[in-house]
Amino acid sequence: MINNEATKTRIRKFFGSSPQHVYRMSDLGKILSENRANWQGIAYWTQSKFINFLLENTDLRKVTLRSEQYGDESRYVWRQASEYEIALSLRRNSYLTHATAIFLHGLNNQIPATVYVNHEQSAKPRRGTLTQEGINRAFKSPQRQSNYIFEYGKKRILVVNGKNTGRLGVIPLTASTKETLEVTNIERTLIDSSVRPAYAGGIFQVVEAFKRARGGVSADQLVTTLKQLDYVYPYHQVIGFYMEKAGYDESSLAQMERLGTAFDFYATYGLKRTEYNKRWRLFHPRGM
Repeated sequence: MINNEATKTRIRKFFGSSPQHVYRMSDLGKILSENRANWQGIAYWTQSKFINFLLENTDLRKVTLRSEQYGDESRYVWRQASEYEIALSLRRNSYLTHATAIFLHGLNNQIPATVYVNHEQSAKPRRGTLTQEGINRAFKSPQRQSNYIFEYGKKRILVVNGKNTGRLGVIPLTASTKETLEVTNIERTLIDSSVRPAYAGGIFQVVEAFKRARGGVSADQLVTTLKQLDYVYPYHQVIGFYMEKAGYDESSLAQMERLGTAFDFYATYGLKRTEYNKRWRLFHPRGM
């Protein structure tokens, strides 16, 4: 072990001043490799020796994310890290989304029991021609949900393998925990939650998010983001319906309406007891 107190101090200072609080084993191996020449006494250390030193002599601690289906994963935390930072460490280049983004933007007061993380798929060709028969068939069954789930403490972490968007609308957000987190902006959050309401607490929670966002977003921003996302299905009909329920002004609703209503559509998958909104040509749960 290191006898040089100056080296120990230098290592502690390095981790203490880093904005990163959650590390994979490979991250720590890279830090060791990059600092062998700078930190006296570690030139010939192995990765495991370095990690053991950190665990025994610094504020680094090991935590476990548990999954029966995919196997447990270990992470190394410097002092304290929220469940959000730990969730983001599951997949590189991921970001917080859906119900988690709704909460972090203050669009409801409910702390979700599940942390939702989006890890984008590789780019795929756009699907072909849209038909009413195809829409009816696709939305007849309940929404398929990711089974890529881990448990951390009292939280569940669900990784969504989302559409490839080039991280459209992803921003750094400073949370109440003082951490800077990667999260979808308000426009993208509202759209994502309209597309997959099961990840956002359900349709009524999505409407509440639209209500709270009113005045902070514009129809222009929503339309621009929606066009960039380039969905095959006419999700603007759902979004226009939510905007109307949330009390947006008529000019905002008209902007969504101008995108067209060529098909009957559905507020979500697997609806049983429905009503039909003629303006948006939308089937939605009865009683909205």
